[in-house]
Amino acid sequence: MAGEIEKALVVLSGGQDSTTCLYWAIDRFGLDAVSTITFDYGQRHRIELECAQRVAEFAGVENVILPIDTFAALGGDALTDPGIDVEQDVDADTGLPNTFVPGRNLVFLTFAAAYAWQRDIGHLVTGVAQTDYSGYPDCREGTITALQHSLRLGMESEITIHTPLMHLSKRETVELARDLDALPAMAYTHTCYNGKRPPCGVCPACELRAKGFAEAGIEDPLLAAQ
Repeated sequence: MAGEIEKALVVLSGGQDSTTCLYWAIDRFGLDAVSTITFDYGQRHRIELECAQRVAEFAGVENVILPIDTFAALGGDALTDPGIDVEQDVDADTGLPNTFVPGRNLVFLTFAAAYAWQRDIGHLVTGVAQTDYSGYPDCREGTITALQHSLRLGMESEITIHTPLMHLSKRETVELARDLDALPAMAYTHTCYNGKRPPCGVCPACELRAKGFAEAGIEDPLLAAQ
């Protein structure tokens, strides 16, 4: 309908990237038009769920947590199986780190689209980026474009998936967060693959985050808050 407010749903993990995307969505669509969804997929670090709720509360938006624990039942990766330690190097056979959860973003965005369909939300926002060091295949632009096409066909909708960070380096992501006034919210985020708070500082996720803030010449609010 003409004049109808465009609404956006942000997939919020409680991490640096999705928090930046939340503030991007607020800037683009307006605070009252934005809500967030977080998935309880059996991740070994429950702190992610707490951080997502804190970030959403700090930003002043609604946060809904949906349970989808099949990933934990599937196992086989370091983010859902507590018996698997996070490794620094990629697997020689797959070329991927053992933190890769196969199909995770595909499933997240499909459930998010179904949730959005029921509520007349036309925009999904996700923090995936193909410039990420890990090179997760479900974070690539081609994957997201294909998924958007499938969702439109399968749901008879015009859902649009926004990926504001797709081609940004971590330094550029930090700079975007600064420009969007999202840095204060970073104090409530969680990135560490080892589930530590304060962060361990040595896992791949911690190293990448630290590198981004260092290159941007900005102090990480998460570390300043400890």
